[in-house]
Amino acid sequence: MSKTVTEHTYGNMLEVKDLKTYFLTDAGIVKAVDGISFTLKQGETLGIVGESGSGKSVTNLSIMRLIPSPPGKIVGGEIFFEGKDILKLSESELRSIRGNRISMVFQDPMTSLNPFLRISTQMIETIRLHQTISRKEALAKSIDMLKLVGIPAAEERVTNYPHQFSGGMRQRVMIAMALSCEAKILIADEPTTALDVTIQAQILELIQSLSKKLNTSVILITHDLGVVAGLCDNVCVMYAGKIVEKARTEDLYKSPSHPYTYGLIQSVPRLDKAKNGRLFSIEGQPPNVIDLPPCCPFHPRCHKVMDICRTQYPPTTDLGGGHEVSCWLYGAGKEQANV
Repeated sequence: MSKTVTEHTYGNMLEVKDLKTYFLTDAGIVKAVDGISFTLKQGETLGIVGESGSGKSVTNLSIMRLIPSPPGKIVGGEIFFEGKDILKLSESELRSIRGNRISMVFQDPMTSLNPFLRISTQMIETIRLHQTISRKEALAKSIDMLKLVGIPAAEERVTNYPHQFSGGMRQRVMIAMALSCEAKILIADEPTTALDVTIQAQILELIQSLSKKLNTSVILITHDLGVVAGLCDNVCVMYAGKIVEKARTEDLYKSPSHPYTYGLIQSVPRLDKAKNGRLFSIEGQPPNVIDLPPCCPFHPRCHKVMDICRTQYPPTTDLGGGHEVSCWLYGAGKEQANV
């Protein structure tokens, strides 16, 4: 029986249960997110990792209820935030949460900021949409937030246009806007994709420091496990719309259990490896998620593939300490596979 609002676990800031988001296309049903579950506690940073097309961004757009419809539709599951199922809220109730209690920082700040409006105009509009304060108070808060994210001469820069900021500074503006209403959850969708390495480090350090200072929960979407190592408390590894492994970050790196997770970690360049050694790479490409057969979608690329992997999807096995994996190499699957 599915949980009601009163039955859900109140110790969690966010609780996603069996979420399914599909896209109906002429070619078939794209199961972009297919039955995933995870929790997020207050002040925690959760990493969601995986290759492009694994369902990371769609998961978080589903949490914000920003899935374009048509062709997309959330066909099942529950998303509890502060005791309420987001999927059952009205549009007016949703507006009080989206951008206010839950905010999102997108990949490219230049396409997220309006190039024709000053930064002050955009920040003031965001603040006044969710808070009953005057324009003067909203401007003062905007300046304070720009200072908080490390933008120098914030009083002058707040009147600039987006094109007058560098890529890193624009991303700082986006973070300031996202946190200007004192959001409880910040969703960062690959916030460093378009930035150079030095600026990437600054933005990630900024997100980490603001999370600790404001006690904000963070969901970090990335394909870079190197980023996850220094920033996240827990990690969910996604593949073909499903979570194939989740664990505390240190446990994931110490003992990656799913062959896909192992491959991702091995693909990260390391300074303690031989300079002339070849980087590990996972063979093949992610699968087409249109009408996937009921088997393990990773089996064509897996170096530990067994016959059962080609016919049945593996159950989720609890390895202890919150470490879970969906692979036939473990638990009941191990017995069925005769490993």
